[in-house]
Amino acid sequence: MDFITQVLSVRDKNSDIRFLCFRARLSFSRLNSLIRSAIRHNVRELDIDVDTAVDIDDYFNFPRCVIGSESLKVLKLKSGFRLPPSSIMRTGFQSLQTLSLSLVILYHQPSLSDMFSESSFPLLRNLHLDMCFGLKYLHVGCRALEDLSLEKCFQLQGLDISCAKLERMRVASCFDAYNDKSWVRINTPKLQHLFWQYNAVTDITIFEHSNFLHEASVGFFILKEDIISMGKLQSANNFLSGLSHARSLTLQSQAIEILSNNNFFIQPFYNLKSLELHTGFNKSNIQGLACLFRSSPILHTLILKIINDYKTERKQWNRDLWDMTSTEEEQYWESQIPSLKSFLQHLKVVKIHGFLDCENEVTLAKFLLKHGKALEEMMISCAGQCNARDTLRRQKIRSQMMGFSWASSNAKVEFQ
Repeated sequence: MDFITQVLSVRDKNSDIRFLCFRARLSFSRLNSLIRSAIRHNVRELDIDVDTAVDIDDYFNFPRCVIGSESLKVLKLKSGFRLPPSSIMRTGFQSLQTLSLSLVILYHQPSLSDMFSESSFPLLRNLHLDMCFGLKYLHVGCRALEDLSLEKCFQLQGLDISCAKLERMRVASCFDAYNDKSWVRINTPKLQHLFWQYNAVTDITIFEHSNFLHEASVGFFILKEDIISMGKLQSANNFLSGLSHARSLTLQSQAIEILSNNNFFIQPFYNLKSLELHTGFNKSNIQGLACLFRSSPILHTLILKIINDYKTERKQWNRDLWDMTSTEEEQYWESQIPSLKSFLQHLKVVKIHGFLDCENEVTLAKFLLKHGKALEEMMISCAGQCNARDTLRRQKIRSQMMGFSWASSNAKVEFQ
């Protein structure tokens, strides 16, 4: 740090700095001095990652000279610090285009929840907030914002995102799972990419769909001991319905569990071409999968990634070719044919990763081959290493799949 300070001190006062980045462990006073020196040299991009202890009683006060800088375009700051009042924050940063704040202390500062309102940060296009301690409510409405990332804000109870130009949004590991009055409101008409990962299910969700939504990846967090209330079920339903115009959708296992264990009716995904599902694929998941298939009438590609949870009881496929009796799972899928008519007429590619030779997986694969009229490709990737007994069973399964009439003469099956 002494070297950087010396370099900055000998520079001509009219010699501007385009980019300054440093990673270090230093005191708050030295950090403050270094930032002020950079601002005096009209720094355009400032990237600081300082190793300091996060303590609500011992923190770094955000330098106000940064707020008033007219040259600063990019600011990335990671350290235990406290922001000044929102009235000061909103009047500054008139030239800032990218802002990344990590390890922010917001206890006893409720006014900062409205810091990113429509009138503040007029040129801000990229916003990243990470580990904001004490943040319970947040409104984001910056009129020029295009990319928003919000991560590890575990105490969040209310989130309001209303940005006319927002195209990309990532929210991960947020919301207080123990709070029973949480809510989220999303109004982003130009949203194209959404990543909603490992967030607790809120009690209320208002999600205005975007006609431009290209891809969405959704994963909920549910406490093991939590019995999902009707309000949270409706909230999860509202969230999924807000994705109705998505072209590509990925759902993590917890979302599948919610769909499987409750009688869900979700709004059809009329534009959906690619669906990726992460699931333990136990018996209880079958209804959830069927619900998603019914809601995907023009689906082109289905990707199943099977999670091998050793605690899940599984029934291995062990039937002979000449056994013509139908299992309970086969009877269920056959009963769904009328409601899956459009899905089966459009599906062309099926990829199953982590295939475990279990009854549920084999039954679905055979069903799709038997009734998928447009099917062109089915790729089955088996999980892990297998012994001689596993190899024999897989050969038996392969023979059975090849041994009956398929709905599509163009279908090809590949085992990996």
